[in-house]
Amino acid sequence: DEGGMTAPMPGKILELLCNIGDQVETGQTLIVMEAMKMEHRIAANVSGTIAAIHHDVGEQVDAGATLIDINSEE
Repeated sequence: DEGGMTAPMPGKILELLCNIGDQVETGQTLIVMEAMKMEHRIAANVSGTIAAIHHDVGEQVDAGATLIDINSEE
């Protein structure tokens, strides 16, 4: 979804590297997830402002779960 980032696979949130209100750039790492015993870095798909963070560190998420909403600068 444009401006919304989803989990590519089921996993656990290990780190949140942003806060609501932060300005982020396309490609910036925002979340570190663990899935299939590997760490996956979830990067911003657009530049903009973090509008919402839907999960906390330690939470399990399903594939396709919305992780973060970004208000695009466009």
